[in-house]
Amino acid sequence: MYLCPDMANDNQYVFNDRALSYEVKKRSKLVRLARVLLYIGGSVALAVLYMWLYTGVFGMDLPKTMLLKKENAQWHSKVEVMNARLDEFDQTLLTLQHRDNGIYRSIFGMNEIPQEVRNAGFGGVNRYAHYDDIDPDGLLKRAAVRLDVLSKKTCVQSRSFDEISQLSRRAGEMASCIPAIPPMCPDREKYRVSSSYGFRSDPFSKKTQKHHGVDFAMKSGTVLYATGDGVVESVKIELWGYGNQVLIDHGFGYKTRYAHMSAITVAEGMKVKRGECIGLSGNSGKSSGPHLHYEVIYKGAHVNPANYYDLDITVDEYATMVQEVADASKIVSLHPTHQNKAKKKKKK
Repeated sequence: MYLCPDMANDNQYVFNDRALSYEVKKRSKLVRLARVLLYIGGSVALAVLYMWLYTGVFGMDLPKTMLLKKENAQWHSKVEVMNARLDEFDQTLLTLQHRDNGIYRSIFGMNEIPQEVRNAGFGGVNRYAHYDDIDPDGLLKRAAVRLDVLSKKTCVQSRSFDEISQLSRRAGEMASCIPAIPPMCPDREKYRVSSSYGFRSDPFSKKTQKHHGVDFAMKSGTVLYATGDGVVESVKIELWGYGNQVLIDHGFGYKTRYAHMSAITVAEGMKVKRGECIGLSGNSGKSSGPHLHYEVIYKGAHVNPANYYDLDITVDEYATMVQEVADASKIVSLHPTHQNKAKKKKKK
């Protein structure tokens, strides 16, 4: 007797010597189950061994991992490109800020926007903490921060340009307001520059001190004129210091002071035009002789008045300008509306 396996039906046949024939020998269900489990276990073991060799020994990535890494690398590159573009935009915006503070706002006498105002709202609480768990490299977090900062800076810059645009529509008014003429008729036979702007020896203390204006030595009673359109901010009558003085606010950051006057013909709150008489020169206050002390103040700081007038203007040109202002004032005073106001004041 011997066994003959049937590979097709997974059966075994036994040869019977007596009957001279093959008989089927059936396997038990338990044996079959054991064989199935053995096959499955072996397959799993081989698969695990393969994965270990593929990933652990040879350092290869699984297909899905490779796909995810490829997509991550693509997004990583895109975020890097975006950060680079944001750096370019930040540099461009910084250039606009420098121009805004140093040129545009300065021209119109506007105060600079402090850097802390431009960057306001991005300190303190970490509003980007949720990026720490999903962005270990910090690349996405950096892009989010830069984008928010640029948005805020752009908003501030846009509002600044809106303000400048509004003021630019008043360019003609600005031209007439900026102090741009000498404060007295430039007849060189009737005045001389006795003290310039800058450091000098004080005529009383003999100490070196900064002189904030220009002194024009002239006879008392010389007519003084407003050097630009504006509003009289203050009129002071003092026995010391600047003596009798007038301070005019021209707007756009400019103010002018006229000191040591003998007479003042304007009052606080009064509107004046360039070339309009505001009083007479004198020797009041702390003064060593009859003269006019003239100052130009820009955005709260004293500047050299010599940069704001031309002493070479002819006497005739200056006289013509003054006469035009006087004629314009007469026309205004003769207007019916002004006459009615004058009559009402007289009745009162």
